[in-house]
Amino acid sequence: MINNVTLAGRITKEPELRYTQQNKAVASFTLAVNRAFKNANGEREADFINCVIWGKSAENLANWTHKGQL
Repeated sequence: MINNVTLAGRITKEPELRYTQQNKAVASFTLAVNRAFKNANGEREADFINCVIWGKSAENLANWTHKGQL
């Protein structure tokens, strides 16, 4: 069974695309996801999640997304 997670947030910096020795594309990026609730001071906080994506999806992400996009 494969775990499946859906996150909605903004990319914090340009995705880093690289290739393995077997010529497989891999991209790394960080996603800033706002929490659904406020802290004790009444402010919203965000979680920064490190993500890795492989294959054609990695190439598409690196070519078509930029810093700050949802």
